[in-house]
Amino acid sequence: MRGFGLSAAALVVRRDGPQPWGSRMDLVPLLALIVIVLLAVVLVRMLVGVTIVHEHERGLRYRSGRLKGLVGAGMYLSLPPWSEVRVLDTRPVSLAIEGQEVLTADGVAAKISLVARYEVGDAAAAVTRDASYTRTLYLLLQLGLRDAITARTLDQALASRRELGAEIREACGGRLAAIGVELLEVDVRDVMLPGELKRAFTSVITARKEGEAALERVRSETAALRGLANAGRMLDDNPGLLQLRILQELGESSGNSIVFGAPEALPARPPRARPPRPREAPDG
Repeated sequence: MRGFGLSAAALVVRRDGPQPWGSRMDLVPLLALIVIVLLAVVLVRMLVGVTIVHEHERGLRYRSGRLKGLVGAGMYLSLPPWSEVRVLDTRPVSLAIEGQEVLTADGVAAKISLVARYEVGDAAAAVTRDASYTRTLYLLLQLGLRDAITARTLDQALASRRELGAEIREACGGRLAAIGVELLEVDVRDVMLPGELKRAFTSVITARKEGEAALERVRSETAALRGLANAGRMLDDNPGLLQLRILQELGESSGNSIVFGAPEALPARPPRARPPRPREAPDG
């Protein structure tokens, strides 16, 4: 009983003593308000879509499945599935067309690869007029390459590699513009030939270079002989030039031995004639 009396007194003191700020019953409305706000945010996030369109992109606004127009850079709200904003990148893109085997006009099978650069000029046309404008671009470039190569021989195709890119671009540009794609440039990257044809081309180039070298040697020898002939004529006309040339070589040479040819027997020098002595006069 005594212990029970102490417990009751303690309970009375605790109940009558100072209370902390608020109580558990006071926190219930606050927690409920927080839960309601979070549920509202989640619900709005599920119902409202937020789309950010960057500077290099274009947004396509749809409402009930119909395209309503294009939007520029910015943040846009939508209510899916009734409305949405799709984003399309409009920056220039490089596309590599892998080597495909094409027959030239003279029947040579050459494998040629291309490099193209394009950009989306009309985002609405690119999305609505073709299911995959990138695949259409790839196929049109292949067809343009085939048409350009089959109209040329192998030598003509190798000699006009730069013109091929411009011709393919002109042939495909109109059809790509209809689906909103602008073809900026097309270049031929590689021309791969069969192994036998490579060896034949190597032999032809080697023979051509050897012929050019032989022709250059003949020209050099002809020029040297022509110079010698001119020098011989000059010496015939002016014999003293040979002695001057010899003296020039002697002056420029140092430590070299120069041998002059001379006849075996030199002509005898005639004796000098003595003047006659004056006669003495007789005496007397």
